[in-house]
Amino acid sequence: MTTLEPAPTTTASALTGRIRDAILRGDLAPNQRLIEADLSESYGATRAAVRTALGTLAGEGLIERLPNRGARVRALTVDEAIEIIEVRIGLESLCARKTAERLTAAQADALRALRDEIIDAVAAGDLIEYSRLNQEMDRLLREDSGHATATALLERLRAQTARHQFRLAFHPGRAAQSAPEHIAIIDAVLAQDADAAEAATRAHLEGIAALLRALD
Repeated sequence: MTTLEPAPTTTASALTGRIRDAILRGDLAPNQRLIEADLSESYGATRAAVRTALGTLAGEGLIERLPNRGARVRALTVDEAIEIIEVRIGLESLCARKTAERLTAAQADALRALRDEIIDAVAAGDLIEYSRLNQEMDRLLREDSGHATATALLERLRAQTARHQFRLAFHPGRAAQSAPEHIAIIDAVLAQDADAAEAATRAHLEGIAALLRALD
């Protein structure tokens, strides 16, 4: 387990975020046991904060409780990841549509800047930055949609499939294929073409599901 600098004032909320990030990065591996005493020492948090954080992450589907054996990082199967992506298709398509319909000038400026950064990251072969920018694009489209229910559901679903999608980001040739798909989504939103934004989002996510099936 990765040991971090002690932070005795770590709150349950902050601890939840740090453990979540460790799971998504792969620092905490699928099926790895999560022992309260170890987490408390590693993160400089109280046992009560650890229990609260583990309960929150269990609710998000990132960890699972084991009867009389504590908790462990949940290992999401490819079939489960594909099912989640199929659900996300409807929600993310809705968010793209809503964002296109209600786009403000400030939101458009942020998307244009992000579009340029995506192009630069792919040209430079910086896959880590490209992966980060993809997540940023998804976040902007969720938040700019103004659809609170879809946003809340997506934040939970995306966390569960993040490890699989991070792996896909480094698949040979994936960036060259997915970058134009992301640009198409952004361009449709900037044109305030709700139908095109919805269709581009659906096509992109269907491609992710198909690649997961092929790689399984």
